[in-house]
Amino acid sequence: MQIAVPERIELIDPLDAKVDGAPLAQALADPAVEVVVHAGRQDVALLRRWLHTEVRNVFDTQVAAGFAGMGAQSSYESLLNQVLGLRVSKSASFTRWDARPLSDEQLGYAREDVLHLLELAAELQRRLRTSGRLEWARQECAALEAASDVRDLDVVFARLPRVRNLSVASQAIARELVAWREQTAAAGDRPVQSVLADAVLVEIAKRKPGSAAQLLDIRGVGQSAVRRRGEEVLSAVRNGRERPHEPLTEMPRHRPPDPEDAPLVALAEALVRARTREADLAYELVAARADLQAIVTAWRTGGAEADVRTLRGWRRELVGAELLELLGGAVKLSVGDGHLHIA
Repeated sequence: MQIAVPERIELIDPLDAKVDGAPLAQALADPAVEVVVHAGRQDVALLRRWLHTEVRNVFDTQVAAGFAGMGAQSSYESLLNQVLGLRVSKSASFTRWDARPLSDEQLGYAREDVLHLLELAAELQRRLRTSGRLEWARQECAALEAASDVRDLDVVFARLPRVRNLSVASQAIARELVAWREQTAAAGDRPVQSVLADAVLVEIAKRKPGSAAQLLDIRGVGQSAVRRRGEEVLSAVRNGRERPHEPLTEMPRHRPPDPEDAPLVALAEALVRARTREADLAYELVAARADLQAIVTAWRTGGAEADVRTLRGWRRELVGAELLELLGGAVKLSVGDGHLHIA
């Protein structure tokens, strides 16, 4: 982990058990300290979990770039080039960062990776202040403070394939297997699917094996998996048998889109693209097709406003309220001289 402050760069090894993270945690949680990151959602989530701290006053240069007329997914390297006219080397980006000690090349690369980050942030803030978009960018960055990589086990369980077709007893086993899989993956720093694939997990829950031989009869469970983790899986199955059998509650069903909505969604998209182009904003920051479909569906069915980002905060100010006026007939779109006109 590399941290840049004015006139100084520090490298911190999160794998070093002797590292005292308390001072860093205190700084991250201080709203008076600006925390500059690039594409930092995952970084913030890791810091919150590792240091058991909140991360306040986040400014993400990738997010800010979208408000400065650049791509919403701009890489750090491309922004350094576009904004500061700098190029950085990527010579060590594909080396082994889990091996110790790190090489001089890796340490140099880590330092260079944040060498210009504060300068980049300052220039983006200057541009956004001039355009009147800095507060909007800060609103968007504030959402990163709640970033988390902690998975909701109930949600993971509910999204298993065909889990609703299982009996209540098998669902209890599936819940136990999900919890075991998450703990095992976290302990080994591995993806959960590499520990036990969803489809295999559901089949184990369905068949309720009581022995290694029965476990091997299930397609997708190999000899090596049984040798390494067979007893752990069987233990999870036994624990699941003893769990109270709570049926899976029904997930709320979303209204399906109406084919007749397509022209309205297209009109809504045209309006959003026109307003984001005028504001020199990345379209992706404001709306996705799913957002527009939800807005149109809610309007068509006469229900409450769709709970989507396009109708909240600065997005509503930019175009969200106008979208509702468009659907209500108070705003009209027309084409003339090769341009879209809004009246």
